[in-house]
Amino acid sequence: MDTGTTAFMLCCIIGLTIMIPGLALFYGGMVSVKSSTNMMMMTYGAVAVVGVLWVLFGFSMTFGTSYGGFVGSFTEFAGMKDLLDPMTTINGLPVSLFALFQALFAALTVAIVSGAAADRMKFAAWMTFATAWAVLVYFPVAHWVFAADGVVTSTAKGGWIANKLHAIDFAGGTAVHINAGAAALAVALVLGKSATWTSRRPHNVPLTLLGAGLLWAGWYAFNGGSALSAGKPAAIVMVTSFVATCAATLGWLLVEKFKDGHVTGIGAASGAITGLVAITPACGAVTPIGAIFVGFIPAVICPFAIGLKHKFGYDDSTDVVGVHLVGGIVGTLLIGFFASSGMPNGVNGLLYGGGADLLLKQAVAAGAVLVYSFTVALVIALAIKKMMGMRISAEAEEEGIDSTLHRDPAYELI
Repeated sequence: MDTGTTAFMLCCIIGLTIMIPGLALFYGGMVSVKSSTNMMMMTYGAVAVVGVLWVLFGFSMTFGTSYGGFVGSFTEFAGMKDLLDPMTTINGLPVSLFALFQALFAALTVAIVSGAAADRMKFAAWMTFATAWAVLVYFPVAHWVFAADGVVTSTAKGGWIANKLHAIDFAGGTAVHINAGAAALAVALVLGKSATWTSRRPHNVPLTLLGAGLLWAGWYAFNGGSALSAGKPAAIVMVTSFVATCAATLGWLLVEKFKDGHVTGIGAASGAITGLVAITPACGAVTPIGAIFVGFIPAVICPFAIGLKHKFGYDDSTDVVGVHLVGGIVGTLLIGFFASSGMPNGVNGLLYGGGADLLLKQAVAAGAVLVYSFTVALVIALAIKKMMGMRISAEAEEEGIDSTLHRDPAYELI
């Protein structure tokens, strides 16, 4: 066992856990004053249910021996009983710690989806959706992307994107952001628009900025920890993550200035998250200069992508689709242009002398995750709508979901 790497990953797990309140605050400040508690509860609820599922069979479905590259064995590591032996290691890291690191990936991905359900979704319906989507979508897709051959046991075969397609996704542009963004679009379409969706304003910008800052801090653990070692690759990944986020924040603010004549706190927060989303798959593939472009380009595209919700009429309250789906797709595709063989992933993109093969692989990976996640999420949401209903009543929505559903409003309003 490598004690240095183990200590590094213990710190990364703390960083990932900080992202839980970070996401809750980021979303909680962006929604109505009457639904802030509900929005935060959706994050914590998702983390709780996914954490239990992960130990029962989620880790096994993700990293167990593959069934045709699609999903891992349901039973191989069920209950994680065989992973507690401290002598069972991955790259010098106890497998139990690796499993916890990946559990937080799973929980945060499911929680991201909740941003499309603000103000109007029953909490029981959300918890049901989170459970079904984790089992039917996240665990299989994470297996496609993260389960390299032999990652847990030397003979185990892994997922098709990692081992057959060989697309690059260092920390989850496909498995996390495209996956969650596609599901959020499906949820928003099935839920329909809230009564105030065109006039809704963020009720607490400082909360959202604080949440974005906590997410930024935790993202070093998200991306850097994916190196699974305390060494040069983790250091490079943290540098590219930092500079891409800075470039994206500037890019978003520039778009706001030219488009609307002013810059906003929500714009700064959204720009930072866009950069973090876009660099997630690319952080081990691009140079620091390349990372500037990987951050800046999506930050110019995503503000316009957010406007599509008004054109097509879907209520995506916290812009999960515009930031996570579109930002994840753009970041995944930009690897095909800016990847450099001198970086940890060791592959060249078009601008560094590589051919179009890598770009094609990135497009196939992004498209497959998008189609699968959206389709299954849509089926799950329609089934829940039919069986138990998804939306609170119009009266409850008018009064506020915090007081009517939770009896626990964020603020005492008079």
